[in-house]
Amino acid sequence: MIADKKEPLLRIQNLTVHYGAAQALFGIDLAVAPGETVALVGANGAGKTSLLKAVMGLAPPSGGRIWLDGVEVTGSTPAAMAARGVALCPEGREMFGDLTVKENLELGALALRLSRAELARRLEAVYARFPKLRERAGQRSNTLSGGEQQMVAMGRALMAQPRLLLLDEPSLGLAPLITDEIFDIIKQLSRGGVTILLVEQNAARALTASRSAYLLANGRIVGQGRSDALLVDPELRRAFLGAGSDHNPAASRLGGAGLTNIRLEKPNLSQQTFMPSFKTEDELKAHQLAGLKWTVRHAFEGSSFYRTRLDEAGVSPEDIRDLADLQKLPLTTGEDLRDGYPFPFRSVPFEQIVRLHASSGTTGKRKILCYTAKDVADWRHFFARAYEMAGVTPLDRVQIAVGYGVWTAGAGFQAGVEALGAMAVPVGPGNVDMHCEFLVDLQSTVLCSTASMGLLMAEEVNKRGLADKINLKKVIYGSERSSVSMRRKISELLGGVELFDIPGMTELYGPGTGIECPDHDCIHYWADYYILEILDPETLTPVPDGEWGEMVVTTLCKEAAPLIRYRTRDITRIIPGACTCGTILPRHSRLRGRTDDMFKFRAVNIYPSSVDRILSEVPGLGSEYQIHLDRDEAGRDHMLLKVERGEGVEAGRTDELGREVRYVVKHRLMVTPEVVVVGYGELPRSERKSQRVFDGRITDSVV
Repeated sequence: MIADKKEPLLRIQNLTVHYGAAQALFGIDLAVAPGETVALVGANGAGKTSLLKAVMGLAPPSGGRIWLDGVEVTGSTPAAMAARGVALCPEGREMFGDLTVKENLELGALALRLSRAELARRLEAVYARFPKLRERAGQRSNTLSGGEQQMVAMGRALMAQPRLLLLDEPSLGLAPLITDEIFDIIKQLSRGGVTILLVEQNAARALTASRSAYLLANGRIVGQGRSDALLVDPELRRAFLGAGSDHNPAASRLGGAGLTNIRLEKPNLSQQTFMPSFKTEDELKAHQLAGLKWTVRHAFEGSSFYRTRLDEAGVSPEDIRDLADLQKLPLTTGEDLRDGYPFPFRSVPFEQIVRLHASSGTTGKRKILCYTAKDVADWRHFFARAYEMAGVTPLDRVQIAVGYGVWTAGAGFQAGVEALGAMAVPVGPGNVDMHCEFLVDLQSTVLCSTASMGLLMAEEVNKRGLADKINLKKVIYGSERSSVSMRRKISELLGGVELFDIPGMTELYGPGTGIECPDHDCIHYWADYYILEILDPETLTPVPDGEWGEMVVTTLCKEAAPLIRYRTRDITRIIPGACTCGTILPRHSRLRGRTDDMFKFRAVNIYPSSVDRILSEVPGLGSEYQIHLDRDEAGRDHMLLKVERGEGVEAGRTDELGREVRYVVKHRLMVTPEVVVVGYGELPRSERKSQRVFDGRITDSVV
């Protein structure tokens, strides 16, 4: 059975069905979680319709058991199953041809004995879902097209507002364009929270419209798993779904079912991996040592800056014999990059440089970094690895909402998508109207953004009523910290999407240098491309694994501008031990803050991320806040903390929330701020980094 964290709405165990002496189903085990779409895929005669009939009570089981929401319903009548909230949209539509569209729809709620007002309300909901049916409400159903009849059949089932919708071959006999329309509706129903068990010969359609799937052949389940993985599995394509060729791609039943020939001609995309080949920690360390030796020699021979620093430290390339010798190397900083402007750390001739990228310059003169062709290729490769770890596949549509141009983000996100073989939708930051339009029209499945842009898009999608019209499954975000409540809010407003935090910085290629673990308890970093140290920011000595400190990185194969013990200013910690997700790649915590955005208030060091966590724990608060610091004429510092109420939280709770925030901040941070609680949405949103700290105590230039 496919495991799911939710208790199944429908559970089937060891089910058998006979028609006289002929056995149609053999020991079927199956589960469908609430709100999930599960596909049953198989050829004619596989037993798909028999399984639906057994669930609906139309074909009494000869063995096994069926539970609905924890209650056994084995052998229940169709009327009893309908009363429990199960509706069947049968194969072949089964219209009453002499009745009008409206009359056919009303039959779906006949057994419920609804009031006229409720019946009218449900009809209106079906017409809103299927606008064509409103136009044809008085038309006899036997005069409709096949696609329109399928809409009537689905609408009739929805009139009962079912908890579980059984769809039997909804694309049967329909033209490809009409099939597209029907499956768009199925996806909308799923995003609206309807639980669906979908029977379909059209393998590509069924697998792309569902979360998980069971493959039936000769009355038995012969395969099961996540639909996206099954769809690109090469063995499945050959053994179960048939195989096409360059000369005859339609020979594949996937090709016949609507999967484009272009996809069939790219079989390697479903087999390639961007993960390293290392099997043991010793292999990884050997690779790191070779890379460290190469980097030190390359920098020493190619960069006057590094040669001077290494000479001052009394270190030569020959002194690097072990990974422990890393400690002999000098530290470098962002100030070194700015001092070397415009080509800091350059270690190759200019004719080998193919690209430049730069930081935003928010902390002073821009940090410009140069790249060779190999640097660009390496970045592209490990960015695709980040997508792969997040579960993005060549079938995804990735909408990119980060900046292009001299900044690294847009170029990196797009290059990784294209290396993976997915579809890139490069919208860029801002332009919320276009983003919303493309989320609906292009059915993008992945959104890449900053955390602030992710929240802005989530709120816009919710405000515009688009949640059940989009197909987002994942949000990959970076560039700034995010609180627990902010992540939760983004996920909830976008229909439960999965969030992945992706770190990166211009100095270290750009974004994509690691990604949040699929088990969401850490960030895996690419230790085959750089070595990560965690140092005490005051003493600059290593801290034990598990303790917080400053991230320091040394690249292993970066040509144009290698990094040697570069102080990133990011605060994190190494997480020791093996990860539950099974990868050998090491991991660190999500970034806690930066040493250079920490502020001191009345002798207390405070990170904005600490305020993030505290506010996340106060029920009734939103995720947006601002910290304002001022100093009076007597030299006394004051802190004003502005924080939003949560969406829907009444204004009458403002004083109560203010007192609670003041108490927990004082208790946890040992400082007492003035607290102002404002309404939801009153603090500004941004498609870029939201400014959290406004320090009015500093009156002179920081540059």
